[in-house]
Amino acid sequence: MVSRLNPYLSFDGDARQAMEFYKEVFGGELTLHTFGNFGQPGAPESDKIMHGMLEAPNGFTLMGADTPPGMEYQPGGGFSVSLSGEDDTELRGYWEKLSAGGTVSVPLDKQMWGDVFGMCTDRFGVPWMVNISEPQG
Repeated sequence: MVSRLNPYLSFDGDARQAMEFYKEVFGGELTLHTFGNFGQPGAPESDKIMHGMLEAPNGFTLMGADTPPGMEYQPGGGFSVSLSGEDDTELRGYWEKLSAGGTVSVPLDKQMWGDVFGMCTDRFGVPWMVNISEPQG
């Protein structure tokens, strides 16, 4: 997988409906994972979307999720720019530059789904997410 830059949208409990709508608009393959899928079954938010990804036939990729418990939904500001791929050196380099002088909300580290992931807001107030997956094969 090559590195890619795509939007990651935040929703206030209606991520499933929004992502299904975008699938109708753009076509493609939609993958949805709930908080319950990742170790929180039975919790009030277990059916909410922890991560959704739409990969359209034209190459567009759109990601989105419901705002996680404990975080405040911010309408109009509910977005992050997501960088993802397998090139550890390249993506860690982006992380270092983006987080320098900014605020780190989730340190770049191994996560429960197996990837290395972090969240920061750069010095200009733009929220970023970096996900480094293991190389395939």
